[in-house]
Amino acid sequence: MMKWEQLLSLKRQGDTNKRLRIEQDETRLGFEVDYDRIIFSSAFRSLQDKTQVIPLSKTSFIHTRLTHSLEVSVVGRSLGRTVGKAIIEKHPQLQKSQGYQFNDFGAIVAAAALAHDIGNPPFGHSGEKAIGNYFLNGNGKRFQSKLTKKEYQDLIDFEGNANGFKILTESKNGVEGGLRLSYATLGAFMKYPKDSLPKKPTKHIADKKYGVFQSEKEFFVEVAEELGLQKRGEASDLSYGRHPLAYLVEAADDICYTIIDFEDGINLGLIEEEFALEYLINLVKENIYTEKYNSLTKASDRLAYLRSLAINTLVTEATSVFIENEEAILKGDFSESLLDKSKYKAQIEDIIKISVEKIYKSNEVTDKEIAGYKILQTLLDTFTTSAENLHNNTLTHFDQLILKNISTDISKSKSEYEYLIETCNYISRLTDGNALMLFEKINGIL
Repeated sequence: MMKWEQLLSLKRQGDTNKRLRIEQDETRLGFEVDYDRIIFSSAFRSLQDKTQVIPLSKTSFIHTRLTHSLEVSVVGRSLGRTVGKAIIEKHPQLQKSQGYQFNDFGAIVAAAALAHDIGNPPFGHSGEKAIGNYFLNGNGKRFQSKLTKKEYQDLIDFEGNANGFKILTESKNGVEGGLRLSYATLGAFMKYPKDSLPKKPTKHIADKKYGVFQSEKEFFVEVAEELGLQKRGEASDLSYGRHPLAYLVEAADDICYTIIDFEDGINLGLIEEEFALEYLINLVKENIYTEKYNSLTKASDRLAYLRSLAINTLVTEATSVFIENEEAILKGDFSESLLDKSKYKAQIEDIIKISVEKIYKSNEVTDKEIAGYKILQTLLDTFTTSAENLHNNTLTHFDQLILKNISTDISKSKSEYEYLIETCNYISRLTDGNALMLFEKINGIL
């Protein structure tokens, strides 16, 4: 069974001395430092021009990855604090002998939730698919014979979660350990603590995707071992049980995209307002203050009230499910997301179904996804060819011009895998707008 004393580790990459909670400066707690470092990072700032639902949308009220991440963080903080209060009451030694406070849980979840999309490429989830497709079916297939099975799987199944772990932890430009976040925050960030193969070995929620590239696996193991995460799978598998607080990060994300993507769809006119309000009322009918709701004359005010109430309802529900199942979670036996165990599961599924039909499959979204595919395929083909030529000492003048754009020094790459994963990482950090500008430049459009 996992232990909270280990799971709340304040250790950072490169530490030689143990960081004790009881010795922390309460005005600038280590977990809050994590939050600050993420906020001020360039990778986080780039989320302001990355797609949440509507790619390349210029509509002011539509969420970007940045506004979505901030909202998930706020919801995550509430979840963490409420759970933390219950954990401290159940395990009083955490506070009495080690100094942990319930707000610590909120700070860890808030920081991990803030970073949860930091590894996502331009153009939303279609960006991940475009990168994977280039190596599976496009010109990138030529590299398969030069890579191990796991290295090739990292590329054909390119995963924003694994890329996020890379961004948060890799040493760059002389900065050792990336942002040097606490291991507790990194643990809460890792929703899928395994590498790319075997793919979905079980139906456990932690096996749904993967969370680490081959390039970061050594440090990943160090974090997992320090936190006392449970080893899973076969002896040869790189697979661990989830950090319990990762369930809260996931729940915060699930709550926000379920409710707020739905709200975006209504504001865009993709979902009929009155029809949508009924779905939200079904979710909050146990908690709605009818007199207040009926006093709101504008549909937008009614929508805002229901959205707020829906988020609060699901926060309370997710917290309750976590506390009821804390022991199973610590044992690694809890195999679903918190909202999958929710009494509101049917209402949530109804809302998501409408969002899929009316928003995610709308012409505006699919048209921009098609453009995103073309843009990323072109960038990948151009940059991997130049990186390959550099590696093979067949560099052309055009390659030199192209590689000037890359912020990482791929000349230090020792293998095909290293320069390919670095190239994908560079492209993933581009904003939607920057990717479009680069695409136009490569195609001779000035």
